[in-house]
Amino acid sequence: QGCMCGRCWGVPAVSAMGDKVGGCLDGLTGSGAKGPVGKPGEKGFKVCVCGGSTKIGKPLCLLLALDPRVAELCIQDLAITMPPPDVLAEDLQHVGIRCKVKPYALEAIQRPVDHLRECLTGCDLVIACAGWPNNGRTHSDILKLNGSVAKNVVEACALYCPDAIVGLIMNPLNSLVPAMAKLYEKAGLDPMKICGITTLDVVRANKFVHIETGVPIERVSVPVVGGHGGVSALPLFSQDPTAAKLTAATQEALVRHVQEGGAEVMKEMLGKCGATLSQAYACSRFAQAVLNGLGGTKTEECCFVKSSKCEGLGFFASKVTFGPNGIEQVHPIGPLSKKEQELLVEVKKSLAADIEAGLKYAEGVELAKGGGDAR
Repeated sequence: QGCMCGRCWGVPAVSAMGDKVGGCLDGLTGSGAKGPVGKPGEKGFKVCVCGGSTKIGKPLCLLLALDPRVAELCIQDLAITMPPPDVLAEDLQHVGIRCKVKPYALEAIQRPVDHLRECLTGCDLVIACAGWPNNGRTHSDILKLNGSVAKNVVEACALYCPDAIVGLIMNPLNSLVPAMAKLYEKAGLDPMKICGITTLDVVRANKFVHIETGVPIERVSVPVVGGHGGVSALPLFSQDPTAAKLTAATQEALVRHVQEGGAEVMKEMLGKCGATLSQAYACSRFAQAVLNGLGGTKTEECCFVKSSKCEGLGFFASKVTFGPNGIEQVHPIGPLSKKEQELLVEVKKSLAADIEAGLKYAEGVELAKGGGDAR
């Protein structure tokens, strides 16, 4: 069928975790599309993308629709977006996929908590990639703008799908995740359901090591801990056998490359937008790790969550294990090289301020209870 994946060409590959890789969806994630496949007549997973019409949301919706385990994909965004959700859904219905695709468009004055009952009820995973770009705004300003956007999504999830994993990919992530997790906690819900998607940092680290060494990317697995982007993201090259063999100078250069990856893409885009396709790919990899776990195959992935694994911080990105109930284990940071220990000090300083800002934001905010129509 024109597929270039290893399995269809009969060339097996092995991931860093020892899994055989090579199928169409396996090639997208490196972890494999396992779990319920959602064959006709069988129940698969229900996934919603809030911000489906954004530059990240559109390719992400396509990647999720291609996952055979996704039985229903909901695309939610504002009616004024171009293209609006109904157009995207119609477009995806012309793709050779089994899942149902449903659009949900809101007017700017409509609150998700009042109008997304049908959209969110029964969701297993919600990914929020809506919000405003930085565009030179201060951390405080972007936190206020996107804090409101994230709260609108989170309070609707709290009401209609409180057991779903809610993945956030919005700026400033290092503040929004603590804020939204705190709001969940205040509402009596599990704050571990709120995950910051930091997978793009991992994807970049793996790709850069692959480029440097030529080792198949399926055999490279560099954990990235701390936060998302900038100095807060710390790739642990010492924990990957291939990356650990790189010279100290090369590792140092790659650390900067990972940390500045977003800025580099933004520069190439002439400041008009950041990473879109690579971020959509990274989100799909996160999604498939979640669905693997929900389907009974425990899967590790890095993400930013409430954690006690870094002394002095209440939130931290590290490897977690997704299982049938969501996050089942948050893994420790693990052994660090001397240089990584030094860099971790800077990571902690940067993260502490971001986390504090997020928690302060949550102090004066409460989740609404809803009360609108059934849409």
